Amino acid sequence: MLHGCNGVGRHDRVWAAQLAQWGYAALLVDSFRPRGFTEVCNRGRLVPPEAQARDAFDAAFYLRVRPDIRAQRIGVIGFSHGGWAVLKAVLAGTIRRADEPPFAAAVAFYPGCDPPGGAALETDTLILIGDNDEWTPVARCERWRDQVTFNGRTLQMKVYPGARHAFDALAMPHYFAGHYIGRDPEAAADAPIESRAFFAARLGAPR
Repeated sequence: MLHGCNGVGRHDRVWAAQLAQWGYAALLVDSFRPRGFTEVCNRGRLVPPEAQARDAFDAAFYLRVRPDIRAQRIGVIGFSHGGWAVLKAVLAGTIRRADEPPFAAAVAFYPGCDPPGGAALETDTLILIGDNDEWTPVARCERWRDQVTFNGRTLQMKVYPGARHAFDALAMPHYFAGHYIGRDPEAAADAPIESRAFFAARLGAPR
């Protein structure tokens, strides 16, 4: 699990508990505090998405040596800044080293979507985003989808009408870091269903 620009918080712990309730082991990676930051909102390059994506692969390495983890069934999920990192982690020749396997599935919530530069997907990927998101606009993710090379992998994107950034947040819409963000009840109810089905199809049924 990869957190957003405000660091590890209650939202992430709620999601970790949800994943555990579904039967998955959830490892929440803190990419900020070990680097001396508590948040990087509107300053995302202080801890660039490439660094957070590298953290995800290092976390997967740790998980693979555990006897209670299916080593080839590790997925990644990220939110906002963490979703931005997810979209780096799923591209060939970007973050993954040759001696480590790609993720088996990836889910990116309202991610930053940099141009993929024609890079190929290595992981089946699901993007969940609102069409009223002015912080990470859906148009950028549509361009990402249209420019990436699928390479036999699956890319799904679900756009929630009227939903803003952080549509699954615990708080209702409010201003944060100069952006209007917050919960959309319909999107917040549907996104876990989509995520669970996407992971189940690719990671297999939890033990």
